[in-house]
Amino acid sequence: MADPKGFLKEGRKVAERRPVEERVHDWNEVYPGSAGRALLPIIAEQAGRCMDCGIPFCHSGCPLGNIIPEWNDLVWRDDWEGAIERLHATNNFPEFTGRLCPAPCETACVLGINQDPVTIKNVEVSIIDKAWESGLVRPQAPEWLSGRTVAVIGSGPAGLAAAQQLTRAGHTVAVYERADKIGGLMRYGIPEFKMEKQHLDRRLGQMKREGTVFRAGVDVGSEESGLTGDKLRERYDAVVLAMGATEARDLPVPGRELGGIHQAMEFLPQANRAALGEPQLDGVEQILATGKNVVIIGGGDTGADCLGTSTRHEAASITQLEIMPEPPTARPAGQPWPTYPMTFKVSSAHEEAGERVYAVSTKEFRGDDEGNVRALLLVDVVFEAGRLTEIEGTEREIPAELVLFAMGFVGPEKPGLVEQLGVDLDDRGNVARDKGYQTSVPGVFSAGDVGRGQSLIVWAIAEGRAAAASVDEYLTGSTTLPFPIPPTARPLVV
Repeated sequence: MADPKGFLKEGRKVAERRPVEERVHDWNEVYPGSAGRALLPIIAEQAGRCMDCGIPFCHSGCPLGNIIPEWNDLVWRDDWEGAIERLHATNNFPEFTGRLCPAPCETACVLGINQDPVTIKNVEVSIIDKAWESGLVRPQAPEWLSGRTVAVIGSGPAGLAAAQQLTRAGHTVAVYERADKIGGLMRYGIPEFKMEKQHLDRRLGQMKREGTVFRAGVDVGSEESGLTGDKLRERYDAVVLAMGATEARDLPVPGRELGGIHQAMEFLPQANRAALGEPQLDGVEQILATGKNVVIIGGGDTGADCLGTSTRHEAASITQLEIMPEPPTARPAGQPWPTYPMTFKVSSAHEEAGERVYAVSTKEFRGDDEGNVRALLLVDVVFEAGRLTEIEGTEREIPAELVLFAMGFVGPEKPGLVEQLGVDLDDRGNVARDKGYQTSVPGVFSAGDVGRGQSLIVWAIAEGRAAAASVDEYLTGSTTLPFPIPPTARPLVV
């Protein structure tokens, strides 16, 4: 283990973010330099708080099976090369998870039973950032080629993880992405202040040197692409569907047709393009929050991304609505360790601006004479007997010239490739698969949110790695690739 008395001597510390008054005027990451660099002065002592438990429950919290106590010990001993070797053994992209994952490993940390848990996520991002700066991340090209070809549809974390594993196993892999650049929602859905795209581009450069082929701007299944489901199966020996769950949840209440009401994934990609100095697609006018009263419906991470983006647009006011009651600051009794608890969280965006309103429901959007939204009609709600009930006499109106839906996603898009391939769907509308991630169509596999439904980045990477093992076995008859989770695995809950 690291320091035998580490958790007794040191409390939990995290890196300090840049001052709010500074960072709201740019799009850079909220940590000075980078998250990993900002943590270096404190990370060794924080890694030393890890007790190397006999049964490390952090492993059960992480679907990747990250060998967390080992790389904590190596960081404490200043063995950064050993640490990145252990980290990469289970996680293809720790620079993504170290910035974007909500860290279910930390809520499963044994120390968290009665103290603050180890800052596992911070140690992780410190290891990978230092590894890149030290030249310890190198291409791992295959020693031989199998002669088999694989198409991966979608370039989010699941698709990229599957592609990297299969390329390293010797297969010829092409990754297709309908956006003009590779990365899925990590490219245009995640704001720069959460993850600068240099981290994504650096990893894609490694994958290109390993032999993975990327084809951006190709909407597979569309007439324009010329690559239908049948042609895809003819051209490739195996296909991995990793298109995510991109069908956004809507709110069909009176006034929904008014102007100024948008899905988060209409707003955020445009903002990311502008922040990166890229033109908007097809010359469309960018949706801006500047000078407007902004209302964000949805209290999760995507809502926080909309909040931080609207702050940088210099909105007049920002209100984030959540239909559920405000969660407690401490772990609820009904969500015991080591489950992932629903507690009150303050992201960097919440530090900067905005108001959060809980236990409210939107009854109506009200418009002006020009057909644009001007206000929302809200009502307080209470959760009783398994259902939400409106509280009489609590209706009120709040101003809004821009409304953003950040209520999550309901599944993959069905028209196009999914329908062309004829794959079966499960009861929730996701692409069904067997215990080896193979769909009802032989040679077609699915990984990530397209089969699991909306989930976390760490689950997507784990599924991509596991699906790659099944594809490798399908193509060659055997595999040595890791299979971290079955498709039926779920987070530990009560």
